[in-house]
Amino acid sequence: MPIGETVHSAFPLMLGAAEFGWNVDLESSHDILDRYAEFGGNAIHTADGYSGGRSEHIIGQWLRSRGLRDRMLLSVRIGTHADHPGLGAVNLVRAVEGSLTRLGVEQIDIMYLDATLDQATNLEDTLATVDWLRESGKIATVGAFGLAPEQLVEARILASAGYPRIEVLDEPYNLVRRQQYEGDLRLVAGAQNLALTPSHALEHGFLSGLYRNKQASAGVRGEQLRALVNRRGIKILKALDTVAAELDAPIAAVSVAWLLAQRTVVAPIVNAFAIAHVDELMQAAGISLSRTQLTDLARASD
Repeated sequence: MPIGETVHSAFPLMLGAAEFGWNVDLESSHDILDRYAEFGGNAIHTADGYSGGRSEHIIGQWLRSRGLRDRMLLSVRIGTHADHPGLGAVNLVRAVEGSLTRLGVEQIDIMYLDATLDQATNLEDTLATVDWLRESGKIATVGAFGLAPEQLVEARILASAGYPRIEVLDEPYNLVRRQQYEGDLRLVAGAQNLALTPSHALEHGFLSGLYRNKQASAGVRGEQLRALVNRRGIKILKALDTVAAELDAPIAAVSVAWLLAQRTVVAPIVNAFAIAHVDELMQAAGISLSRTQLTDLARASD
């Protein structure tokens, strides 16, 4: 599937590596990556801040041991590593160099500028640095995470003056979290033909029914899940249960299929904890939701 107006194509689901090096050890991470590749998956998403860089190390070791670098599309969020936070020129260059070293590659296919920790750096200065990184062959395509609609408009104006164009958007988006994207941000994304690769596709596992698992109720993830167990959250899960029963599919796959049916969405970023999760999630690529099912899911999440 083409990613917007870029030269890249991706499997309908990007494999997120947020759990690698944190809740999933190296061996299990490699098993998950192997299973994803067996399904024909070719897009891996990570960030320089995931597990302090351990996620990138794990992916890099897997790429080298399997000899699959040329087959895989690597996307990396840059801007939250503790040693090089933000999007200032010096930290941005050092952060990219650090990611390339940990991944053991010469180029990042899609680099997402992560503005989570830095809303102060001048966007023109950041894009000037990105231009140098691209001319140096260290990155191929530019994406964004955490930029406001007006910043994306500013970025497009700068692109018309010769600066690198932002072409891909990573925005948290799912049946639970719709409001943040379905407003000015979606209008701008549509007008600029930005490809959306939404993260948090399952909202920390809530949209896969994880809160029903008592073992998941502990720690940080347990707190995240409990915060969603309210009237609206339960209503969404009931609607997902109904559609999943109609299709004889896991509710996680139905949740991702809903995303794939949304305008501008190209490839949701999905995190997996085990091979069994990969098997469930990959079913989303083969699900076609009816208009009635889409309407019922949207109404439940209003």
